[in-house]
Order: sequence, then C-alpha cells, then structure tokens
Amino acid sequence: MDHALVSLLAASLAFVGMHFALSHPLRASLVGKLGENGFRALYSLVALATFVWAARAFRAVGPGGTPLWNGSGDAIWALATAIMLIASILLAGSFQRNPALPDPRAAAHAALAPHGVFHVTRHPMMWSFALWAAAHILVSPTPRQIILAGAIGLLALLGAHLQDRKKESQLGDAWAGWEARTSYWPRFAGLARAGTAAWIGGIVIWLAATYGHIHANGIAAGVWRWF
Repeated sequence: MDHALVSLLAASLAFVGMHFALSHPLRASLVGKLGENGFRALYSLVALATFVWAARAFRAVGPGGTPLWNGSGDAIWALATAIMLIASILLAGSFQRNPALPDPRAAAHAALAPHGVFHVTRHPMMWSFALWAAAHILVSPTPRQIILAGAIGLLALLGAHLQDRKKESQLGDAWAGWEARTSYWPRFAGLARAGTAAWIGGIVIWLAATYGHIHANGIAAGVWRWF
C-alpha cells in the first residue's frame, strides 16, 4: 500500500474513530466539563477537521488505482442514480419530528406513530449516508473510494446501532416503544408513505447534488449523465 493510501486510511479511521469516541465513551465527561453547547462545538470542530483531512487525502491518492469491477456501464450508473434518489428522500424526511436528533421534544416525537420516512427506517439520516456510500463504491470500486466511502458507510450503520443503545438509556420506554414500531433495516415499500415534503425535498437534493458533482469532480452524475 503506497503512502497516499496509508494517509487516506489513517484519516478515514480518525474520522470514524473520533465520531464514535465523542458520541459514546467520552461524551458524558466532556459534556460535564464543557456543557452541552461546548461539547457540540468541539464535536463539530473535530468532525470537520477529520473530514477535511480525509477529503484531502482522498484527492492526494489521484485516480484511485485499479477498480475491482467496471462501474462505468449505464446499468450500474442507473442503479446508483436510483439509490441516490432514495438516499436523498430519506435525508430530506429525516428532519421531520425525528426522535434521534438532539431535541427536547425527542421523547414526545418517539411516542408518535411512525410517519413519513420513518415508515422505511427509524434511522433515515444514517441510512441516507450508507446508501450514498454504496452508490459511490458501486460506480467507482477503487481502493481510495472503498476506503473513504466504506468508512462513511460503516460510521452510519454502526453509528445507528449504537444510537439505539444510547437513546434507550436517555429516553427509556419512549425509545423502546419507538423501536417496537419501526425498523433498523430499511423497508423500501415504506417510501410510498414517505410524504410529499420528503419526496419533493429529496428530488431537489438529488438533482442539486448530482448537478454539483459535475463542477466538484468533473464527472456527470445522476440524470445529468444522460443529458
């Protein structure tokens, strides 16, 4: 493994590891010392610093090495485009009465019947990141993409599992009831009940993000690939 890939691997491990450390074993003591707002500021700063390091290391690798399979075909791109649309819908809907977000109304939200994208999964934001990672590996299965996108996917899915444990402790019966009424694993048939706001917001995010991909990376993505 060359130096650039080692640097990317180190940055990706730092990005994932610091998220887990700050979200779980270190959180209580740091909140006690810094307060909730101070902790959030530190968390945001560390997350940004490690992500910038990973992004710079990713670009330093260059084209990324030999892909494990040919991801350039239209069929694979069409599948990745559909995956990104689903990810965008989940992300757009994840901000609506989400008991997993830091909110004093979290217990009240957890007492509600599943609504919107929560018909799909109780972790729509985390699954949106995981699907984003899967789509990128699908079309670009190079070592650098597998390392960075794989780290983001791992952070999202393992983070969602650990979030369940943390919320069980924080919200007790309210979260236990929410877990009983929702699913960790996505049930994509629930997209039919995701709601107008999630669909419209998701389509807007999907079109904007894939259009921006042209300018950020020089690669036409999404529907823009065929226009």
